[in-house]
Amino acid sequence: MKQLVEYLARALVDQPEAVELKVTPQDGAVLYELKVAPGDVGKVIGRDGRTVNALRTVLQHAAQKKGEKARLEIIDDRKPAAPPAAAPAPP
Repeated sequence: MKQLVEYLARALVDQPEAVELKVTPQDGAVLYELKVAPGDVGKVIGRDGRTVNALRTVLQHAAQKKGEKARLEIIDDRKPAAPPAAAPAPP
């Protein structure tokens, strides 16, 4: 499965050497976290998320054939980290 996701991601991007895939078991499923070069994030996501949704569909069906569950997340380092939520003021 990992090889499938890496192969498809490398075929989509301009900098295939920057593709990183982290695989983590999570809640009875496997989480695939895909990280690409900042300039390639849009290519992996696609217009209105169509490309990433297609990748997710292929991954889910391939996992289902093996009797597994899988999720794909795109790690976007371009976004700044969200600031921590402010604590409510004491009464």
